[in-house]
Amino acid sequence: MYRSASPSRPNTGRVRVSLALIAALSLFAAACSSDGDSSSDAADVTSAESAPPATDPLDTEPAATDPPDTEPVDTSPSDTATDATEPAATEVDFASAFPDLDPPAGEPIAVGLVNTEGTPGLDFPDIRLDITGAVDYLNEHGGMGGRPIELVNCTAKGSPETSQACAQELVGKDVELVLLGLDLFPDYATYTAANIPVVGVLPILPGDYTANSLFLTGGNATVGAAMAAVAKEHFDAKTVGIVSSDNAGANASEAALTASLDIAGIEHTTVKGGDNETDAGYQGLMREAAADNPDLLMSLYADAGCLGTMRGRASLGITIPVVTTGICSSKEVIDQVGDDAVGWVFTGVATPEQTPAGDILDEIMGNVLGVAPEEVDATSLGLGGLGLFMIMSLAEYANRMDADGQDVTGTSLYSYLQETDGLSLWPGDQAIDCGFSETYPTICSFTFPFAEYKAGGLVETIPGLEAVSSVDYLP
Repeated sequence: MYRSASPSRPNTGRVRVSLALIAALSLFAAACSSDGDSSSDAADVTSAESAPPATDPLDTEPAATDPPDTEPVDTSPSDTATDATEPAATEVDFASAFPDLDPPAGEPIAVGLVNTEGTPGLDFPDIRLDITGAVDYLNEHGGMGGRPIELVNCTAKGSPETSQACAQELVGKDVELVLLGLDLFPDYATYTAANIPVVGVLPILPGDYTANSLFLTGGNATVGAAMAAVAKEHFDAKTVGIVSSDNAGANASEAALTASLDIAGIEHTTVKGGDNETDAGYQGLMREAAADNPDLLMSLYADAGCLGTMRGRASLGITIPVVTTGICSSKEVIDQVGDDAVGWVFTGVATPEQTPAGDILDEIMGNVLGVAPEEVDATSLGLGGLGLFMIMSLAEYANRMDADGQDVTGTSLYSYLQETDGLSLWPGDQAIDCGFSETYPTICSFTFPFAEYKAGGLVETIPGLEAVSSVDYLP
């Protein structure tokens, strides 16, 4: 290891990890590690909107309820007056309306998907499988604004050449919209030249933040900034000790985090170890990070690293609180560490009640996994949840457009996502506000919930941290 410095499962409900969290820290902190394990937990989002809601189109002046003093009451139907006893019109909940929609009968919409698979450390078939499952469901329930979806898959292999080949293939197949699962080197120039809009689950490399595209989550930049916000505003931390593995993905996450800590004026020390340590190795990492008695610890480890760091801290008797990724709140981790997780706070995790939209999620994933909907474990969605939330969100927006009488095309849907206020990320209520940050114009969401482990196996949202904004600490 080296050191660098600078100035059990919930008892009720279900733990869900926000899409934005997965986007940043489960991607490269885990996926680019030497074992190539792409498993992590994904979930529903419960963060509040970061921008004022759009004006309700049904909001009108109150109707008069008293009859005129000098005229008899007219009991005949009126085109201009509303009976005071008539129930008000109810706005459609588009996020949960899918089961009520008939199979789409309009002109098919060809949607391209580029996803990286079959490369050691970069193998994410779950994204394609979950998107395919969602498309199968949508083609029975409304499609995209009444248009059946024709999904055109292309597999990248983690190289610029394969990403470019996918771009050329999809352009040649006349797709109207390109979705990026995980693609390290998207060929934006080819898509732009063909006037094909691009929507992705998350930005990966720095160029993605200013590309001609939109990403429904913010990646390392927003997660690191949210963690810094909690360190400063909730823990009032002046110093932080960080533990992280030493690989390209984890280093990118650590760089984003420390840049945000610098903005927050928090001194930090990072201790780095291997992708997989022994129990003694994880103890050593935690001991080193806590050596100067910082106000707060942060861990960027995933999977087995969650177990090792939690057990290591507990065995050493360290009581300094730890902020970590939502990956460490998974059932697999909590079941094994138990109350060794006391004092750990999880980024992007909340404990909402099950919702109608969540029931749709379970139905889709039940079909994908070949199990009954009630057997779906939200904490085991994996990185495929990224793609599932993306395609279902876009379908929800398309249905809104169709209900408003707008034509649904790849270009119009992209513009709607880019320009419309008051949208949320399906299936929850995390605000979508594309272009809110001038520095990161491709990012569409900026808030995160935070939860903590309670003795006895319960992971609960921390009051006041239901929707932590990353905006003030973006590097």
